[in-house]
Amino acid sequence: MRFDSAAADRLTSVVLFALGAAMLIGGYTMDRLEIRQIHPASIPGLVPMVLGGSLMLCAALLFTNAERRARGGAPEAGDGDGDGDGGVSWFNLLATAVLSTVFALVLVGRLPFVVSSALYITVFIAYFSWPRGADGAQKLKVSALAVTSGVVASASISLLFRYGFLVRLP
Repeated sequence: MRFDSAAADRLTSVVLFALGAAMLIGGYTMDRLEIRQIHPASIPGLVPMVLGGSLMLCAALLFTNAERRARGGAPEAGDGDGDGDGGVSWFNLLATAVLSTVFALVLVGRLPFVVSSALYITVFIAYFSWPRGADGAQKLKVSALAVTSGVVASASISLLFRYGFLVRLP
């Protein structure tokens, strides 16, 4: 039995788009705080509106990519085992669950958040981007990309929460 990942992606994109639209509308209709002399840009619904809009954009991109794959314009995503047969990879799902669980239950709280998230992002990117069977230069390139992405994303997230949202991270 073959799993039609393009059809699954189209369905998922519709659900995510609806969820994003609900977040956007819900954030927009939240009560404002102007009556308490609070700056209008600090509306409580601002973050849900931005996240909802971003989710809608990602859903639209997912739908577009699924349509292109269904028409044969782009190859099926590989399942990570190197044989190029596409479809669903339960092993990658398990790897994602393990990495996320280790991040949430082991790293966060024992290490500063910026270090925990940098490690998590770096390992995640390296695992899913690793060029199996490639030469050393390609592996070095992927490693550098993973480390750079992990450090930059982790620092950006920490700075955004600390100074943008005024939230202390563990």
